[in-house]
Amino acid sequence: MGRDKIKVTSYIKGEWIEQGKETDLISAVTNEPVAQMVEADINYKSALEYARTVGGPKLREMTIHERAFKIKFLGQYLMERKEKYYEISTHTGATRADSWIDIEGGIITAFGISSKSRRHLSDLPWHVEGDTERLSRKGSFMGQHICVPKHGVAVHINAFNFPIWGMLEKLAPAIISGMPVIVKPSPIGSYLSWEVFKDIIESGMLPEGSVQYIAADKPGDLLDHLNSQDSVAFTGSALTGKKLKAHPNIIANNVSFNLEADSLNCSILGEDVTPDMEEFDLFIKEVAREMTVKTGQKCTAIRRTIVPEHLEEKVIDALKARLKKTTIGDPAQKETRMGPLASSLQAERFEEQLQQLSEITETVYMADGDQKNAFTNPRVLVCHKPMQVDEVHRLEAFGPMTTVMPYKTAEEAIEIANKANGSLVGSLFTADDDLAHKITMGCAPYHGRFMVINKNSAGESTGHGSPIASLVHGGPGHAGGGEELGGARAVLHNMQRIALQGSPTTLRNIVKQHIKGAETRESEKHPFQKYFEELEIGEAFTTDKRTVTEKDVEDFAELSGDHFYAHTDPEAAARSLFGKIVAHGYFVLSATAGLFVHPDEGPVMLNYGLENLRFVAPVAPGDIIQAKLILKRKNVRQQKKDDPFPFGVVYWDVEVMNQQDVLVAEYTILTLMKRKKKLPIDEK
Repeated sequence: MGRDKIKVTSYIKGEWIEQGKETDLISAVTNEPVAQMVEADINYKSALEYARTVGGPKLREMTIHERAFKIKFLGQYLMERKEKYYEISTHTGATRADSWIDIEGGIITAFGISSKSRRHLSDLPWHVEGDTERLSRKGSFMGQHICVPKHGVAVHINAFNFPIWGMLEKLAPAIISGMPVIVKPSPIGSYLSWEVFKDIIESGMLPEGSVQYIAADKPGDLLDHLNSQDSVAFTGSALTGKKLKAHPNIIANNVSFNLEADSLNCSILGEDVTPDMEEFDLFIKEVAREMTVKTGQKCTAIRRTIVPEHLEEKVIDALKARLKKTTIGDPAQKETRMGPLASSLQAERFEEQLQQLSEITETVYMADGDQKNAFTNPRVLVCHKPMQVDEVHRLEAFGPMTTVMPYKTAEEAIEIANKANGSLVGSLFTADDDLAHKITMGCAPYHGRFMVINKNSAGESTGHGSPIASLVHGGPGHAGGGEELGGARAVLHNMQRIALQGSPTTLRNIVKQHIKGAETRESEKHPFQKYFEELEIGEAFTTDKRTVTEKDVEDFAELSGDHFYAHTDPEAAARSLFGKIVAHGYFVLSATAGLFVHPDEGPVMLNYGLENLRFVAPVAPGDIIQAKLILKRKNVRQQKKDDPFPFGVVYWDVEVMNQQDVLVAEYTILTLMKRKKKLPIDEK
């Protein structure tokens, strides 16, 4: 690599621990030491307490958006150093393409979680979730759900196959949620995750105590000291995950435990597909790719290839032809398409697992090549009776292999897919959307994600085996029963949801966001003439009144082209739900804007959008309307280089009443408002 041997050390309580038992970490390519892991004698109880008392309070002082910006800027910092990670990554057996998934894929995942959090979650230390719940007849007793940071530690025990992605996809949402993190990676490939973690510390972007790192083979007595505010997220084998989940202290304290386990994922070729269709070629390409990317060491890899029985031989022949083009060798070489497994130990386990499978399947393809040390070759197996042989749906060989399984009917394909007792992902290749509906609905309860591909979607598909930051990642049964990712959901998974009850005003003062029915304070001047910082939650502006006329309705019909009978035909309107001519709902909306908009130049920049519009009661000519704006919440927005001003987004609840104080319309408008000053988040 052209660099000194990496020394993988623990980072505990703000310090790197340099002394301890030293163990060589072996390159999957050269079979020579590439790093040394220093396993120190760590006081795990003290480390957890440090995270709870130092890191946790500092994170909870920040808003969700501030924490999300920390992750965004950290991602930018790491991306600038990516070539260093690529250089190291070759020793894990990963090609450049494999490493992209781990390195840039991991950083992009952190970016995605940060972006979704800033878009969908409150700019508060907690998240105000959903609408209020009216719990009394007069509305003086209300309910509101909020999600608050836990006062614990997020312990992350990661697998060897994606040292960077596995760390960042868990770390980002935990930090944004307000929880400090302790990372425990697999020793295999830990020199890569350690290099990234070292840069995280050197960046200085995260508060002291918010992240710690364990360099060790096993987590010692770490789990003994967890409490009900802590959480564990584990990625790895189902067997190890179950052992950890059954830890007496985990059970005794009901510690939140998210298990994402390797599973026997499947891909189904639809019975409508013929060898001359694009969907057939796309299917072969995807199965072969999932066998060879990361040398088949993906928790989402296609282990079971389910095909119509009359296409079994054609599928096998096509897979053989494609796999023969796979160049196996040193992943640092450009021509290499598949490197070794992550270690010689993994290669031994893979061969043992294949040996067990060979007793219940037929091997129809094994590539030629040297299998010394961690290197291996792709294998295609066939199980001729997948409905009868249960073991083929339980035993996973973690490497470049798949088992072809023939089916007779769509119902049988569904049953075969579901026999693995839950998986992370399934996929279906078909040009028949009716068949797609049938198979998807049949498989859905047993899979965490299901990808349906035809020639129209294939060009932009992210692929069977690619978890996406905006979609949940996990699965039922054998896959662990957990969920990760899912955009803002990833953050909420780490928070405590609580149902609050009280008067609207009290709830507003607790959650720092306007609650429908809460007391308001009339603004001393038009709020559109105030800067972002000057606006306060709950301040209101009541407009002048306007009488709606017949001419208003006629003019709006001509201007908009909306000549719906309820607005323009008196005889038809008399037979309508309203019994008479009524104004267009969008006229009411437009007229209301005319009532509350301030004409002069000021801090308001523009109307950014409108949400949750409801036309509650009709407005007829002769009715008088009046509006009330109430400041609901505020979000600081990052000023980009091309933005002329720093600004924020302000959410206003709008209530439109008639002369009888009856609500006729309600909605939320968003305005961009200038800020008086720049903040550290603003781009220079």
